[in-house]
Amino acid sequence: MSMLSRSYGPELRMEVLNAKIGDALEKTVSESKLRLAGSPNVAPKTEGNDDSVVAFTATFEVYPDVELPDLSTLDVSKAKSDVGDAEIQRTIDILRKQRVTFVEREGRAAEDNDQVTLDFEGKIDDVAFDGGTAEDFAFVLGQGRMLPEFEEAARGLKAGETKTFPLAFPADYGSADVAGKTAQFTITIKKVEEGVLPEFDSEFAKQLGQAEGDVEKLRADIRGNLEREVSSRTLARTKASVMEALAKAVSFDVPKALVNEDAEKRIAAAREDLKQRGVPNADTMPIPADAFTAESERRVRLGLLINELIQAEGLKVKPEQIRAKIEEFAQSYERPEEVVRYYISDKARLAEVESIVLEDNVVQHVLAKAKVAEEQVSFDDLMGTAQ
Repeated sequence: MSMLSRSYGPELRMEVLNAKIGDALEKTVSESKLRLAGSPNVAPKTEGNDDSVVAFTATFEVYPDVELPDLSTLDVSKAKSDVGDAEIQRTIDILRKQRVTFVEREGRAAEDNDQVTLDFEGKIDDVAFDGGTAEDFAFVLGQGRMLPEFEEAARGLKAGETKTFPLAFPADYGSADVAGKTAQFTITIKKVEEGVLPEFDSEFAKQLGQAEGDVEKLRADIRGNLEREVSSRTLARTKASVMEALAKAVSFDVPKALVNEDAEKRIAAAREDLKQRGVPNADTMPIPADAFTAESERRVRLGLLINELIQAEGLKVKPEQIRAKIEEFAQSYERPEEVVRYYISDKARLAEVESIVLEDNVVQHVLAKAKVAEEQVSFDDLMGTAQ
């Protein structure tokens, strides 16, 4: 027994102490009706206590008392956007442009929407620089892929023609080696190809998944998809307005532990995004938490407010609401019944949908009580296609 005591005694004593401290803390917190936010910082308290007593202090943050604002005083914008024949045609034109084919035209002077293939060489102070030289480089004029001076120089040239011109790199250009400097470029056009759009016909309909090649059925499908997308985006705008109004209506301190937790999640998401973009050392490069603190504090405060509103007003989610939201998602897919099964078969995915529906319920509840101004949003602004 003495050997076991020497070998395992300190470890077992620590286990027992931790369990007793945990029980004591839980009892005190429960009796005081406190809600802990984050992990407590526990420290021994020896002053005034003999060896037979184990005493400790626990320092922790608690959830704040949230006072709901008067929803009738909130100013909220409700977004609205129309889907008519013009918007349907615009969408059809975009679909056609996405399937453009390029046909070489001899003797054609390059113009916007043509694809040009060229060789180029750039020099700064008569010295070539990395990334400044290429052969058989192809791009479509007028899409902003190249700097304006580069596109302007290529515009109007024919195959076989050469042009030399100065190009001033912006001060914030992606490559620090050339940012803010002026280079001399020489380009030689190898090929000019005209963009040819497909006709909106039976063959085009088949390419877009309309097996029968029914053009009018395709047009109806496009209208339905567009109306769902517009509805989703206007709801997102309205939701943003509601959340902004709620955030401005309250002011209370939020636990730093929750803010730090949210900031850490955002940093992790930022690293994942950098990895997806192919940025090297994304896992180790420094990302300051301070960059996220203000937004994380806002998100935590808004989350606490919304939770209080849900509890106070009983804004529960009904099973039929979840089913309706899933079916709404599924309508955008070729086999909606498979999408419905995909969501229903997984509790985590169902929880995500429930969270979305719960937010929608909060938005509708606020809209029913707040001062609402209808905001007419142009189709271009809503879809992000404005020039």
